[in-house]
Amino acid sequence: MTHLFAPLALRDLTLRNRIAIPAMCQYSAENGLAGDWHFVHYGTRAVGGAALIVSEATAIVPEGRISPADLGLWDDGQIEALARVVRFAREQGCPMAAQLAHAGRKAGVRRGWEGQTAIPVNEGGWPVVGPSPIAFSGAHATPAELDAAGIGTIVERFAAAARRARAAGFSAVEIHAAHGYLLHQFLSPLANRRTDGYGGSFANRTRLVIEVVDAVRAAWPDRLPLIVRLSATDWVDGGWTPGETVALCRMLKTHGVDLINVSTGGLVPDAKIPAGPGFQTKFAEHVRREADIPSAAVGLITAPAQADHIIRSGQADVVLLGREILRNPYWPMTAAQELGHAAAWPAQYLRAAPDGSVAR
Repeated sequence: MTHLFAPLALRDLTLRNRIAIPAMCQYSAENGLAGDWHFVHYGTRAVGGAALIVSEATAIVPEGRISPADLGLWDDGQIEALARVVRFAREQGCPMAAQLAHAGRKAGVRRGWEGQTAIPVNEGGWPVVGPSPIAFSGAHATPAELDAAGIGTIVERFAAAARRARAAGFSAVEIHAAHGYLLHQFLSPLANRRTDGYGGSFANRTRLVIEVVDAVRAAWPDRLPLIVRLSATDWVDGGWTPGETVALCRMLKTHGVDLINVSTGGLVPDAKIPAGPGFQTKFAEHVRREADIPSAAVGLITAPAQADHIIRSGQADVVLLGREILRNPYWPMTAAQELGHAAAWPAQYLRAAPDGSVAR
């Protein structure tokens, strides 16, 4: 039976187990460049035994950053700083995926721990864009509506960032179409009031995501996997729905997507989200079973037995641990011990490994 420590093949990439680390913004970059914080943060978690790390939201254009302290891949000069991080993680047996992102109407705000309110242009902020001129909240700027040329440029920039991600050594790319950022904004009727070919019907609202996927897939090596992160529901009447998520995932499979990272919410600030242990797992299961595409589950997954059950019961193919892996970077090692599997402990730490828990 498939379990948490069974390998998983995605095209030519084989993950050593089913434990991945989702994108979690560090708000610690300068001019989009990774620094020592990123090297230590990602490197520690690669040593800890996870099978895949997804980079924090990495902007495809400067104005697509959530904050001025976001990572970027909009310029060739940003490649080597990320390559240093990626090389070290890969040397520990943990490949990395680059999460390519554009924040749309949620861009240009202060860092997460400072309260995410819009930064005035005269203080280093910038004008933001979106599918329609509807602000995320009263604390955010009203976006300018993207025209056809602007949409075309964004598609091209996603592809260009994917090429830079490969130059940096990333083993996968994740397109961020969740959590209320630009691509999710186009998907949801709550943010997209357009009357052209990118608004209104399901086919029109999903058009930009498909165009981005096609452009990235063409720019990304065929032998390496492509991931898309989606919010399966807005948790608000009239918003993006689980049924639409499954329908989109069926399409994404035919366009060369290999894994759907299933999250929820983020489109509007006042959604009532029933958060609890594994509260989003059912959406990952629906995608996996109804769209017949591998899925990843995320959201308050904290216990080894819980994570193992998600995999064994076929709810998802991968579990992503966020806050729990911030608290304990070595969670995969301790989970292996608890579940009776051998873990790949680094040689430098063998003196601390419990007897019988080490893969040799």
